[in-house]
Amino acid sequence: MRFGVVVFPGSNCDADCFHVVDRVLGQPVEYLWHGDEKLKEIDCLILPGGFSYGDYLRTGAIARFSPLMNSVMEYAEKGGLILGICNGFQILTEMGLLPGALIRNPSLQFQCQDTYLRVERADTPFTGCYAPKQVVKIPIAHAEGSFVADKKTLDLLEKEGRVVFRYSSPGGEITAEANPNGSLHNIAGIINEKGNVLGMMPHPERCSEGIMGGVDGLRLFESLVKWWEEGGAR
Repeated sequence: MRFGVVVFPGSNCDADCFHVVDRVLGQPVEYLWHGDEKLKEIDCLILPGGFSYGDYLRTGAIARFSPLMNSVMEYAEKGGLILGICNGFQILTEMGLLPGALIRNPSLQFQCQDTYLRVERADTPFTGCYAPKQVVKIPIAHAEGSFVADKKTLDLLEKEGRVVFRYSSPGGEITAEANPNGSLHNIAGIINEKGNVLGMMPHPERCSEGIMGGVDGLRLFESLVKWWEEGGAR
């Protein structure tokens, strides 16, 4: 399964994602420069975390207009797998591939800490190696990670089961105390209508090796390979 990791000016988690796919997952992977216009032959695209264009305007708002994004949009419309992590999630909302927006944390501070997530769906290409309602520990690192949307959009996301990860307590309870950034409905990750584009604020690549303190994030990458090997794309 061939992976591509997009590099923007300011990306700082691209190498982390590349390392996990290459050295931990053992799959082919290459960097994709944001300034290119054509997307190479890949089976899964990763938009990594970081500070694309320094986040000087609004997170993801400039990256959305990078030359490569036109090809990324076409790739998504054809059913290509896209994983957006942190800044990647913000870019996906700016592109309109995912609904809602990520706004400033209510604390007005950059938050870097472990969070517990409840896996709401285990039947997506991104979550097949998790169990339904499993609680996993994956860190966040962001200043603008509070997910918001209007009521109509939230109702639609809930009705269609498109909330994939939700901030929870270690026991899986969905509470305000377990929500680190005030995201509406404790949303940490959502999927598009077709099920091929996932955006999430926590960083699975930062907990994919034992030396990093846990491997809960690796299951997400393994899910993609499992889905691919089982013929999910065909």
